[in-house]
Amino acid sequence: MSAPAPWDPDTASRRVVFWRHGRTEWNRVGRFQGQQDIALDDGGLRQAAEAAAVLRFLDPDVIVSSDLSRALTTGMALAAETGLEVAQDQRLRETFAGTWEGRTFTQIAEQDAPLLAAWSAGVGSARAGGGETRVDVGRRVSEAVTEAVRDMPAGGTLVAVSHGGAIRAGICALLGLPTESWAVISGVSNCHWSVLQEIPDRHGRSAWHLTQHNVGLDSLPSGPVEG
Repeated sequence: MSAPAPWDPDTASRRVVFWRHGRTEWNRVGRFQGQQDIALDDGGLRQAAEAAAVLRFLDPDVIVSSDLSRALTTGMALAAETGLEVAQDQRLRETFAGTWEGRTFTQIAEQDAPLLAAWSAGVGSARAGGGETRVDVGRRVSEAVTEAVRDMPAGGTLVAVSHGGAIRAGICALLGLPTESWAVISGVSNCHWSVLQEIPDRHGRSAWHLTQHNVGLDSLPSGPVEG
């Protein structure tokens, strides 16, 4: 991992809001979605609209979303509130989970318990259903976010609309946390959000700090924090 950049007053205090998509039917029944393109259910549509009405007060400058429809539809709710366009980036997709995709978490626990335990514990080499590791996901999400904020002005806010597991991995990667500690950061519930703020570290270098995590309206039941 490269060293943090020197503190730059021209881009200081930028903010990244990671926003998880609203609920889907697969979330409701506890089914691992991964990169399957599952639409929001009626409850998820309401969650997106209600959360967007609050998030608009953060005055976002840029909205970028996973191209999967559950995230893109969520992002469009905020676009309707702000007049911004939604850029799409496949790197913000959820974990590719191989054979786990479409299974319930109960089925995965019954059929693939050792791998599920290792992956849930944040073991860096564990591949979800034979697909991606959390490190793979964290790398691509952090790259997407870093590119998206690069040209934002000081104090600018990026809203990155993504998925529970991808958001957790991206946050941990951007914070530079050791892989073995990633499990200490929880996933993000449906239509909840987390905030990273650019703050100088004790050496005066630009660094991301987690200032809010898994914040939401809690007006509707949420699905599992992965997917």
